[in-house]
Amino acid sequence: MTEGTTSAAVEGADELTLLEQEGEIAADYLEGLLDIADLDGDIDMDVEGDRASVSVISDTGVRELQKLVGRDGEVLEALQELTRLAVHRETGERSRLMLDIAGYRARKRAELSELGAKAAAEVKSSGEPVKLKPMTPFERKVVHDAVKAAGLRSESEGEEPQRFVVVFPA
Repeated sequence: MTEGTTSAAVEGADELTLLEQEGEIAADYLEGLLDIADLDGDIDMDVEGDRASVSVISDTGVRELQKLVGRDGEVLEALQELTRLAVHRETGERSRLMLDIAGYRARKRAELSELGAKAAAEVKSSGEPVKLKPMTPFERKVVHDAVKAAGLRSESEGEEPQRFVVVFPA
């Protein structure tokens, strides 16, 4: 350790390196899948908070990439799990990598943030809890974040795959 370097700084750098490694492994795996499927796409890697984030984007083949998203993101969810397994196989570590294809998750995140904000506004005006429809873990997380940003609290209830968010008054 150099002078002025703290253990936490080294640990943080190690974590970033691991997340970058996850992104590299995921990108290689996804490039192989794109080749097999004969689809054009560019891979964009990033680190968002405490997880690696990989996006498959295309200027020309957006419609083609929609096949990898599927109805309501079902194929995207499956590809994310396969990509996480590929990362786990290489690193031996459980991955929390997020995968986006053709901007699907980015659009979904914006819609869900708006849904969470509207539910919070409804709860503030009525004073009554609001139950939302069943959602995936990703969707629930985005809604919980939006509700928290609005100054209210929320909880997930039910069992998968029927787990849903309930927004409560302050």
